[in-house]
Amino acid sequence: MKYFIIIVVCFLFTPSFSQESNSLDDTILDNKYREDQFYFSITYNLLTSRPQDITQSGFSTGFHLGFIRDMPINQRRNFAIGLGLGLSSNSYNQDMSILRNEERAIVYSDIDDTNLNVTKNKFTTYLVEFPLELRWRTSTSKDYAFWRIYAGFKLGYLLYNSTKYKSENGDLKLSNLDDFDNLQYGLTMSIGYDTWNFHAYYGLNPIFNNSARFNGDAIDMRSFKLGLMFYIL
Repeated sequence: MKYFIIIVVCFLFTPSFSQESNSLDDTILDNKYREDQFYFSITYNLLTSRPQDITQSGFSTGFHLGFIRDMPINQRRNFAIGLGLGLSSNSYNQDMSILRNEERAIVYSDIDDTNLNVTKNKFTTYLVEFPLELRWRTSTSKDYAFWRIYAGFKLGYLLYNSTKYKSENGDLKLSNLDDFDNLQYGLTMSIGYDTWNFHAYYGLNPIFNNSARFNGDAIDMRSFKLGLMFYIL
């Protein structure tokens, strides 16, 4: 995995230019420009396929940033493939506790069954991500305000995870639990005009692997993110 990341980084940051010198005519500019873009996204994170009686509470946020290399595939250059590299931080506030028992094993339970005054309960994931997009836009080499529809697939590799639990019975923080799935992947969509774009991510696989059990069943919770995407040339 380490060597794959290095190769992708070298590919993405090979020098490219969205415009040539002003001395070139518009025809050459149209044949050369690309939408190489940095991106930043803020999302509200939802959990789908939750175990029965498990609900979300509070505001669960995601922060995503990175760079996408734009590769036009037609003469007008309004269709392109985008391949990128980014980082992502995602928190999920909910009422499924993740604790250690006396045997040091991880136990998942419903907070409502504990009769404790729990003031905080969440888990957080940190990922390196590889977005792949099919891009359509109305841009030209001189028009930086345009409509866009970018649909794609995003692969994430888990770098770090943590949990935080606070109650009247004490606080507990855990990190780097083996129960989280190291690979996260899903479908993406960004639609908007100019800087402001609606963004959605739908996770195709569970956040936890098969070793995580709630009432004896595998935890099939998946991530569904809704928010805003900001592109910077």
